[in-house]
Amino acid sequence: MTQRVDLATVMDRLAIDALITDYAVAVDDGDWLAYRSLFSPDGRADYSSAGGVEGAADEVAEWLADTLQLFPMRQHLIVNRRLRFGPLDGDVGDTAEVQADYTNPMRTWPDGGAPDFECGGRYVFSVLRTRIGWRVTRVVVREKWRRIAIEGRDADGLREQPPAPRPQPDHSS
Repeated sequence: MTQRVDLATVMDRLAIDALITDYAVAVDDGDWLAYRSLFSPDGRADYSSAGGVEGAADEVAEWLADTLQLFPMRQHLIVNRRLRFGPLDGDVGDTAEVQADYTNPMRTWPDGGAPDFECGGRYVFSVLRTRIGWRVTRVVVREKWRRIAIEGRDADGLREQPPAPRPQPDHSS
């Protein structure tokens, strides 16, 4: 590779990293206009492994806005980002997939106590280079664990919960 190609790859990686960070900040801040702007026009999100919905970014933003009202404090920490560029129309570098682990404490208590709810897992982002920059075409949340506060206990009294089970299709017919 030439230095020019290497520099372009580094710039793309930085832009995609910023996109993923902007995603977490938009959800944490409840900035649903910013959230929607991170997606391509046909972008989709899938929160079904965490007991949520799957659908178009606008639909999911509405669901998140409604659901997350319960938690005025949210803070995604997205780490261990693995990025792989993929082909589009035979050209490598215009699509990418990012797998990134997350932990997300959320709190309802206004007194600064321990989180009422904390979960973690992995995001899988599919992204596309567009005329206005990199955009999410699909994000899938793969929740691996959650802890829920037991009434009257602080963070030391949290108990681990598995993700909500997903309904399995009936193949008996």
